[in-house]
Amino acid sequence: MKGGHDYMKRACFVISIMLVASVCAGCAVFGRGKDFKPFDENSLKQVATGITSASEVTRLFGPPNKIVKLSNGNAYVYERSIEKATGLWLVVLTFGNWDKQYDRMAFFINKDDVVTHFGSSFNAETASYAMPF
Repeated sequence: MKGGHDYMKRACFVISIMLVASVCAGCAVFGRGKDFKPFDENSLKQVATGITSASEVTRLFGPPNKIVKLSNGNAYVYERSIEKATGLWLVVLTFGNWDKQYDRMAFFINKDDVVTHFGSSFNAETASYAMPF
């Protein structure tokens, strides 16, 4: 009978190991999306309120992503982004994180096609890979 008892212990041990291995088996993923061509921050220094024209803004930065019609002119909006994603799939558990950061510039242009004011934020490079815990 002792041989049968050892066989059962060994079988339970193997089944336990297989169960733990199947629960822990999974997949890890790292991804990156990039809608990004960096803005030349030195070109931004060439823009002066009350002086720079809409055509000069377009020459410096290319066509805007959006043109917003305003009551006293237009806003030219430029946007670039970087996305980074991390995922971990286990049999019974899934973790994921997605981080998307932007570089943005907005130029407000009056009816005379002159920049009245502008603003910018450069945060795209701060996108990071991470788990949600």
